[in-house]
Amino acid sequence: MPHEKIVDECVEALRSWLCGDGASSAAQETSGTWAPHDDRALKRSDPITVDVALGERAYDIVIGRDVLQSLGARVAALRPGARTAIVTDRNVAKHWLEKTEASLSEAGVAASRIIIDEGEGSKTYAGLEQVSEALIAAKIERNDLVVALGGGVSAISPALRLRSCAAASISCRCRLRCWRRSTRPSAAKTGINSPRGKNLLGAFHQPVLVVADTPYSTRCRRASFAPAMPKSPNTACSATKAFFAWLETNHADIFAGGAAREHAIATSCRAKAAIVARDERETGERALLNLGHTFGHALEAATGFSDRLFHGEGVAVGMVLAAEFSAQLGWISASDAARVTHHLADVGLPTHLQDIAGFGQEGLTDADALMALMAQDKKVKRGKLTFILLGAVGRAVIAPDVEPALVRDFLKAKLRARPGRDPEKRRPVSERSCSKHG
Repeated sequence: MPHEKIVDECVEALRSWLCGDGASSAAQETSGTWAPHDDRALKRSDPITVDVALGERAYDIVIGRDVLQSLGARVAALRPGARTAIVTDRNVAKHWLEKTEASLSEAGVAASRIIIDEGEGSKTYAGLEQVSEALIAAKIERNDLVVALGGGVSAISPALRLRSCAAASISCRCRLRCWRRSTRPSAAKTGINSPRGKNLLGAFHQPVLVVADTPYSTRCRRASFAPAMPKSPNTACSATKAFFAWLETNHADIFAGGAAREHAIATSCRAKAAIVARDERETGERALLNLGHTFGHALEAATGFSDRLFHGEGVAVGMVLAAEFSAQLGWISASDAARVTHHLADVGLPTHLQDIAGFGQEGLTDADALMALMAQDKKVKRGKLTFILLGAVGRAVIAPDVEPALVRDFLKAKLRARPGRDPEKRRPVSERSCSKHG
């Protein structure tokens, strides 16, 4: 087998042996036998707090029902006297901006609003300029806070600080992320898209707080919630075998808005936070959390960062491709690859290239075109492709210098494969709009 896989297994065995019976939480998070915390034993009204241990840059993730109402009090306690600028997109603003402003106002926190267009189209140079100029116009100072309200685009690109890049400079030093619903524990990686690829420009910048409000609302039904789902199975596939098995059993309760939803978010956050604490700037281990992203980001770029393929859907197809490529290399069994595919299909996500809306259009029929997009992936080193693949369900492996010819032949076979679900039967964009801020 590849030497990288053997090295990975040796390192994991050494870590387990060094930690002994009282293994540290960090080691347990990445082992295949780690068991999730039972957050469902908590009352519905009790928020769950996950610590992200980063020394002076440490912060909390607060997860629970209606915790958005406490945002103002939390901001006032964290940064007395600070003003805020709320950055959000039009979809999120319709439902949550007034509630956010009310919470801040009740705590005596001054707030201005910056509203951008929804979707990946805002994660551009123009979008960054828009937000930067708005922050300057609002006279936001270094000790003030930016509240990024929503998930995905509104929580990442608008508050991006590119002080080390020539492209732009935002005057704020700190920011606060407020997520209405999310499975991501860290705002450390902030990035914008280039026409040549996704998240190619960015910086590492920690928030002071993440608030994940898991609403009772049924406004976003299963079809709209699904694109936000892949972060949990992605983390589980990469680092926690027991959690993946739990998701297979409990995904229906997650979609139904039961206690499993908070548990899934908190477990994802703990697992990822442990890895982030050890590799904040993604110089090594943290890359393991990018399972499926090399394929997925290329697919997003090929579809023009449009409503044809939301980020979570791209990651889902990418995870399946990564699992199947791992099986082709002999790293995992075909049954393990099928297990990943089956779970993602069960929760209503696309799992094949043919499931992507508009499959057959330019960019989604040419393996060479997809290879060119993957060559722009942030994990490329000295022009050589690096993939995150599976050594087992629950254990991702960094695979540097993958032979391009193998990937190209694999993609050609997948592009010719028997179609999955009929793309014309995928839910229309009008029914999926909530997922943009999911």
